[in-house]
Amino acid sequence: MISRRAAAATALRAFLRRACSSHAADSEDQLLGLVDAPDPQPGSRLSPKDFAFLQEPTPALPAAALPPPEVVLISKAIRAYCTDFDGKTERFLRRYRHFLTDAVVVAVLLSVRAPELCVRFFLWAERQVGYSHTGACYDALAEVLGFDDRARTAERLLREIGEDDREVLGRLLNVLVRRCCRRGVWGEALEELGKLKNFGYRPSGATYNALVQVLATAGQVDMGFRVQKEMSESGFCMDRFTVGCFAQALCKEGRWADALDMLEREDFKLDTVLCTQMISGLMEASLFDEAISFLHRMRCNSCIPNVITYRTLLSGFLKKKQLGWCKRIINMMMKEGCNPNPSLFNSLIHGYCNVRDYLYAYKLFQRMTACGCPPGYVAYNIFIGSICGGEELPNPDLLALAEKVYEEMLASSCVLNKVNTANFARCLCGVGKFDKAFQIIKTMMRKGFVPDTSTYSKVITFLCQAMKVEKAFLLFQEMKKAGVNPDVYTYTILIDSFCKAGLVEQAQSWYDEMRSVGCSPNVVTYTALLHAYLKAKQLPQASDIFHRMVDAGCPPNVITYSALIDGLCKAGEIQKACEVYTKLIGTSDNTESDFYFEGEGTDTISPNVVTYGALIDGLCKAHKVGDAHELLDAMSSAGCEPNHIIYDALIDGFCKVGKIDNAQEVFRRMTKCGYLPSVHTYTSLIDGMFKDRRLDLAIEVFSQMLKGSCTPNVVTYTAMIDGLSRIGESEKALKLLSMMESKGCSPNVVTYTALIDGLGKAGKVDISLKLFTQMSTRGCTPNYVTYRVLINHCCAAGLLDEAHALLIEMKQTYWPRYLQGYCRTLQGFSMKFIASLGLLEEIESHGSVPIAPVYGMLIDNYSKAGRLEKALELHKEMMEFRSPLNITIKDTYALLIRALCLASQVEEAFELYSEMTRKGVVPELSVFFCLVKGLIDVNKWNEALQLCYSICHEGVDWQGNKAFDGG
Repeated sequence: MISRRAAAATALRAFLRRACSSHAADSEDQLLGLVDAPDPQPGSRLSPKDFAFLQEPTPALPAAALPPPEVVLISKAIRAYCTDFDGKTERFLRRYRHFLTDAVVVAVLLSVRAPELCVRFFLWAERQVGYSHTGACYDALAEVLGFDDRARTAERLLREIGEDDREVLGRLLNVLVRRCCRRGVWGEALEELGKLKNFGYRPSGATYNALVQVLATAGQVDMGFRVQKEMSESGFCMDRFTVGCFAQALCKEGRWADALDMLEREDFKLDTVLCTQMISGLMEASLFDEAISFLHRMRCNSCIPNVITYRTLLSGFLKKKQLGWCKRIINMMMKEGCNPNPSLFNSLIHGYCNVRDYLYAYKLFQRMTACGCPPGYVAYNIFIGSICGGEELPNPDLLALAEKVYEEMLASSCVLNKVNTANFARCLCGVGKFDKAFQIIKTMMRKGFVPDTSTYSKVITFLCQAMKVEKAFLLFQEMKKAGVNPDVYTYTILIDSFCKAGLVEQAQSWYDEMRSVGCSPNVVTYTALLHAYLKAKQLPQASDIFHRMVDAGCPPNVITYSALIDGLCKAGEIQKACEVYTKLIGTSDNTESDFYFEGEGTDTISPNVVTYGALIDGLCKAHKVGDAHELLDAMSSAGCEPNHIIYDALIDGFCKVGKIDNAQEVFRRMTKCGYLPSVHTYTSLIDGMFKDRRLDLAIEVFSQMLKGSCTPNVVTYTAMIDGLSRIGESEKALKLLSMMESKGCSPNVVTYTALIDGLGKAGKVDISLKLFTQMSTRGCTPNYVTYRVLINHCCAAGLLDEAHALLIEMKQTYWPRYLQGYCRTLQGFSMKFIASLGLLEEIESHGSVPIAPVYGMLIDNYSKAGRLEKALELHKEMMEFRSPLNITIKDTYALLIRALCLASQVEEAFELYSEMTRKGVVPELSVFFCLVKGLIDVNKWNEALQLCYSICHEGVDWQGNKAFDGG
């Protein structure tokens, strides 16, 4: 037999070679001209060269393997002689019956795919000696007959099969039933079962088992019981797999008692596998107590739960979010040496992180290590991502835990993904750990993480939101050095942040840079610059930016117009802001603001709540609260509902102008509309009532604030302390300061300054000095206003040495000059950073020196106290400052000359007079009167007359007087 098969194979290969080289031969001749090849001749003696092919590289397999040659020939023959299958086809097939295998039959059926031809070939193959169809052959025939699309097989073909071989038909019908079962279509499976019975056949045991399985899977347990009963009556029993499936389905329906009865009828004893399957069904039915009782039943029946049992329980509890049960199961299984797999551990960590039980989730990390499956990439990213992935910052303890897990992750050579890296850095920036955020990004870069524009932009955004513009600037420079090109979002967030910080020149340079590199600004970019220039009162630059925006084809939107109105209000251009608003609502004929509406689509823009809020706030700050109140009514009439910010602005505005009753009216309207008063609302009312000396009403509002569960903040306490200080209740103000600290609200520099001023006005300068010392020891740094207020009160109380010491301390504390106009701009920035942006020169050229009045006040008081030497020393020190000449310096000269003359130190007075004129300071006429009187007091009448003569006959342009030409 083996030799004949080998010979046939050789003949096939020879034929294929001839078929590939010959194109003119007739197809019939090609098929019938095949002859058996002779037995192969014994080969020559083997040599090592014959095995050289073993060292050659294996060629790549083709994309789709070709079918065996015998399959090709048989398929061609069947198709060629389709009309004469019993004749030519069978004669040809007899030559290749030695090649018949189930694989060959399946391949031929799938190649021919003609139902009638496939049925004839199938029946012919079944009759061949030494061959019998397998289940794969029946499946292939069923596929060819079209059962996948629920088409019904032709009665003729089935009857033809039955007439030829009833056994084959019975097997085929059983296969059809099982095929439907495998596809999960239990309805069609039952129909095919009925057809099988109609043809007079009995379902096989495998068919019954398949039916019970598909019905159990589909939850049709009642139908499953009927099939199982019929199966038993036919003498068949369910196999172990079917029993397990059926028991699990019954438990899933809550019929675990029926499952136990079924096991008893089928004579199956409970074992670990069956109990695990039943527990799985109970878990799906959320019958947790019953599942645990089955776990105990297992032990009673000497069935030891295995790792699959515990994992089934654990997965079920986790799926149903029963995390308390999960903890019990984990403890139970690990005591018995069964451990969750890494995937299940990851799911558990995810589940506990979702319910914010981070401590237990972290404990699972330790258990994973103890189980020999240490946490990996997925577990670390789930944990850190859950803590840092929310919109709100995590509390300090959680962030510290995330940092601890991050360090463990690095030790395990794992990395964070891109999203979690950005979120972790954001949270660290949010609590001021900027250096660590930078370090995390750099560490991830060393481990293969390549930050893109989006990552850099997110971190820069976080830094800007935390007002750490210096670090955002440095990261931006690093971004460009790394070859990552900033996009419009990156540039815009930097421009917007620097604009909000008052650094408009640097923002403008970035605007120019982004245009030079081909990055087109968007409406947000233009709006940020426009708003910043308006707030800085640089209206020409603001107009230029607006024109550029329109020329670039970037039409302004409602946010732009809201920023425009807000900026004009902050620039003091209330009238222009109102004109823009009236133009926006279409009620203005003024042409001065037309250029703001030159863009396309501007006629369709309507003001929104932000627009109204900006104008109402501007009107209130300009003390035009009546117009603001009318605008509130107008916006309500226009269908735009005011928000709590607008109500707060109006209440604050009315309080600022002393109209407390109107403020209370707006307050009542606000609460009637459903808005809860905020701490800002209450603070405005309390501050206004204290300033209006309505102490009882202020206390009543404060009590109402506490009843409404609105916690006072530092601004609220400061307003009350300032109000009490203003009405002379400094003792009560001190008590309120103590209470404020006891409630966990730390006073700020404004709080201390208000109380120091109030104590000073009450003549309690010694307590003011103690409070100043307490302020410094508690970490609250005094500012220029604090020093100025305290120095003023020390001078008034005659404590000149203490005042001078405060002046020296103030000079040593602040740099580089004590400039009023840049307090907000410089706040939060280092000197080095400001100098690197060239702002020092800008400050130098535009600033003023408010320290001069402090010197003038001290000089005046030292002079009045008769301590002229100290006064002259302070004057000399003051003149060492490079500063423009101002009224303070001129007044200082005048009071010193007057004091020296009164002290009969006329020569020193004339020295100051000479210095004064050299510096270009024009003295007032009173200075000459003092000098003349001083000369007379020391009996220098000639000098006095000479000075009078010069006054009368030399034209002098007197400061503050008419020209005096001696006439």
